[in-house]
Amino acid sequence: MLSYRHSFHAGNHADVLKHIVLMLIIESLQQKEKGFYYLDTHAGAGLYRLFSQEAEKTAEYAEGIGRLWQRDDLPTEVDRYVKLIRKLNYGGKELRYYAGSPLLAANLLRPQDRALMMELHPSDFPLLRNNFKAFDNVTVKIGDDFQQVKATLPPKERRGLVLIDPPYELKEDYDLVVKAIEEGYKRFATGGYAIWYPVVLRQQTKRMIKGLEATGIRKILQIELAVRPDSDQRGMTASGMIVINPPWTLEKQMKSILPYLSTALALQGTGSWSVNWITPE
Repeated sequence: MLSYRHSFHAGNHADVLKHIVLMLIIESLQQKEKGFYYLDTHAGAGLYRLFSQEAEKTAEYAEGIGRLWQRDDLPTEVDRYVKLIRKLNYGGKELRYYAGSPLLAANLLRPQDRALMMELHPSDFPLLRNNFKAFDNVTVKIGDDFQQVKATLPPKERRGLVLIDPPYELKEDYDLVVKAIEEGYKRFATGGYAIWYPVVLRQQTKRMIKGLEATGIRKILQIELAVRPDSDQRGMTASGMIVINPPWTLEKQMKSILPYLSTALALQGTGSWSVNWITPE
């Protein structure tokens, strides 16, 4: 099973997809002046050094953010994402740091927005806490990540986004995602939910999607980017984002961006993408 410690994978093709989708949803929420609540269930450390021993061991960022870093033909939305990462690198030409989902989101928040970042791993939590000392509207907690979906919803703002991106180290994670969505949706049916998933064994992804279909929840959009065809060999060939109550612009935006990303991030001719409704409105 995939053991997804993020320090080994920061900035890879899956991060590029996840973080562009995350950015676009947050931008959509900010179309209204009223603040919103953001919950990141599996926050990780928040910031990753790409010259660390873990990152250099796999160098996955070289085939993710690294392939976009110096390009001058980026689509508008991809360019905004790269600029967010460039800001973390002090505007410099050298790519040395990469933001995890919580830091990317926190840098987009306005004063009226607030966030809760959860992390269970004892090595990552102190790093996460340290990385968010300067953010007044961000709370960082250690604890059972999935439980916070049930515990903190609905938010007082009545507007929000929940990002669920477990490491999928255990097969049960796929079922826990569905359970967390069911629990959250009961309490906060108008909220946005974004689920990141890896494609390692396709049948596990299919099982999770069937579980989501069985909930009866409507408006579930699936976005997927593959850099290689499905395989029963070890390793992640693709990743996706499942978005419940997506912004009305998201489907069109991703259909516009993904042809570019599948060419830019995949080995020649092996990339593919899809945008499908698991359940329409």
